[in-house]
Amino acid sequence: MLKGGLIGCGFFAQNQLHAWQDLDGVEIVAICDRDAGRLEAAGERFGIGRRYTDAAKMLANEALDFVDIATTAPTHRPLVELAAAHGRAVICQKPFAIELGDAEAMVAACAKAAVPLMVHENFRWQTPIQAVRRVIDEGAIGRPFFGRFAFRSGFDVFSGQPYLVEGERFIIEDLGIHILDIARFVMGEASSIACRIQRVNPRIRGEDVATMLLGHGQATSVVDCSYATRLPVEPFPQTLVEVDGDQGSLRLVEGYRLTVHGPGGTRELDVSPALLPWAERPWHNIQESVQAIQRHWVECLTSGTEPQTSGRDNLQTLRLVDAAYRSAATGQVQELAG
Repeated sequence: MLKGGLIGCGFFAQNQLHAWQDLDGVEIVAICDRDAGRLEAAGERFGIGRRYTDAAKMLANEALDFVDIATTAPTHRPLVELAAAHGRAVICQKPFAIELGDAEAMVAACAKAAVPLMVHENFRWQTPIQAVRRVIDEGAIGRPFFGRFAFRSGFDVFSGQPYLVEGERFIIEDLGIHILDIARFVMGEASSIACRIQRVNPRIRGEDVATMLLGHGQATSVVDCSYATRLPVEPFPQTLVEVDGDQGSLRLVEGYRLTVHGPGGTRELDVSPALLPWAERPWHNIQESVQAIQRHWVECLTSGTEPQTSGRDNLQTLRLVDAAYRSAATGQVQELAG
């Protein structure tokens, strides 16, 4: 039985605690939060008696196999480095870091301590996205040469997260990072990126629309994100996907419907996520992916293999985010090192 400690008992961490309880071979034995009231509420809700308001004390006192860091990005580096110093494997909430240098430092610290590090980059673990990758791996559409990954919505994300209104950067940093990771997962590493951003909502400081053109060797993809799009049917929080291959095509559309066209004909698949007992619509797509990535983490720790979304791998996504903002500022295509 793997024993874990969770740092951060906020809104999204509730999903992680639910998912840990559902998984075999793992148990969260201690939790930590600087807010004593929030800490007590989470402990009572999930039946966890070992509670700390100081992460250093938890790491010193508890025999943990890993630490799940579910805090905000600015706190990630000190907490990851603290866990590494105690020789604990680390799974860290997304986004991994705001500054690329902080992410590189965290990866280096865990490498030096020889402890596994995974970023909780769960969008690629959503059931429909996994289905898209599976169809491509089966060769159903041949070699992909074009992809489009779209997250366009008018959902009010600001009422629940008012701090999003104030940031100089918004949609690429908050949402686009995850859609860029999906593009990498489906199309392979990007060799270049061009980006244009817009601010449609006058109440916010950052960009709420971003359109990015990526080169993946001989293939091309478009990643477009918007929180300013009004639609007759609100697709939030679904990512819609188009991939064209040299032998066919696939389309993942609103409602979790995947159409695959290839040499053998056309088929339509229902790739809806499961509605877990503790989940609720429309968030169930994301909530199920939390359980999927945590299962992957347990499997990797048990087998000693590197997670798909390791800290080292996530650096590639963060470099895309950094390059996207540079492109938007300069109007120039940004080339990425191979």
